[in-house]
Amino acid sequence: MASVDSLIQRNAASLGMLASADHFHEPLAIDAEDTEALLAGLQRMILIRVVEEKIGDMVSQGVVKCPCHLAIGQEAPAVGVASYVRQGDRVFGAHRSHSHFLALGGSPHGLLAEVQGKDTGVSRGMGGSMHLIDIPNGLYGTVPIVGATIPIAVGAGLAAKMDGNGAMAVSFFGDGATEEGVFHESMNLAALMKIPVLFVCENNFFSSHLHIALRQPDASVCRYAEAHRIEWARADGNDLAAVRAVTREAVAAIRAGDGPRFLELVTYRWRGHVGHREDEDVGVKRKDDLAAWKLRDPISRLAVSLEEINALNRQQLKQFWTEAHVVVEEAWSTATHDGYPPAKALLSRVYSGTMANKH
Repeated sequence: MASVDSLIQRNAASLGMLASADHFHEPLAIDAEDTEALLAGLQRMILIRVVEEKIGDMVSQGVVKCPCHLAIGQEAPAVGVASYVRQGDRVFGAHRSHSHFLALGGSPHGLLAEVQGKDTGVSRGMGGSMHLIDIPNGLYGTVPIVGATIPIAVGAGLAAKMDGNGAMAVSFFGDGATEEGVFHESMNLAALMKIPVLFVCENNFFSSHLHIALRQPDASVCRYAEAHRIEWARADGNDLAAVRAVTREAVAAIRAGDGPRFLELVTYRWRGHVGHREDEDVGVKRKDDLAAWKLRDPISRLAVSLEEINALNRQQLKQFWTEAHVVVEEAWSTATHDGYPPAKALLSRVYSGTMANKH
């Protein structure tokens, strides 16, 4: 029987160097014309990083008690794709969607209140980390059931097509979701009906604690798009400029009426499947890989790139981090003093009909 290491090496062949933690440590190749967008993206990624580190700290201290799946290290896919979402589009996420919520413009206070179960949370304290919604910013829902929002996104895309308003749907999911039957049913229907939906797979190699090499015969999931005759693109998910480039092209095609598009963004999460730990404690070989992947940090690579073209200096970068910490600490403090929902809300906000009226 092949060893785990040999399986990982063999099954990652189609991803090439994208699968290797030892590559892509250098600064990004960026276009000076995108400087303002990249600076804004850098600030947003820093905010996401600081918010999630705060949540991780509070999980470790036992203050946040709901399950939290952190996306630290894979901020670029959320920010890059969100930069091409416009009003009227409908975005859906999964269990690891703090980054999507914040990338679309969600309130740090609303998120930090939600993970504390407060009435001021984005789901009124009923959803916790995994059930986020922010319709004004285009986020129509995140749920922890693997692959569950993919068909809903296709339905939203179909509605947009029938409305003829030029809007699209976006479905964020991980590589584990591609093993769900509903993923393939959704891809088939979207292709058949040319539904305006952007499928975005954040391929971080792990489904819970199991590496993709032990779950699939190939580490790349683009072959599924090919099977369903959907145009696809693959990019370094830790390179904001690359993510923006493939997203820009895909979204232009979707809005032109060419049907769905599929993006595979190769990235890596720094924390465990759930909670604040870096999950070296669950028998998963990540210790060596994680150290190398941290050198592929989407934030520091972009910052160095911007410095090299004199679009950013060390003082400005320090200010970005300081501002993010101020925003997060103020939001956390406010959320901590917010009230909890009334007990009767357990029924009225979860159920409808007669059940909702029971006290």
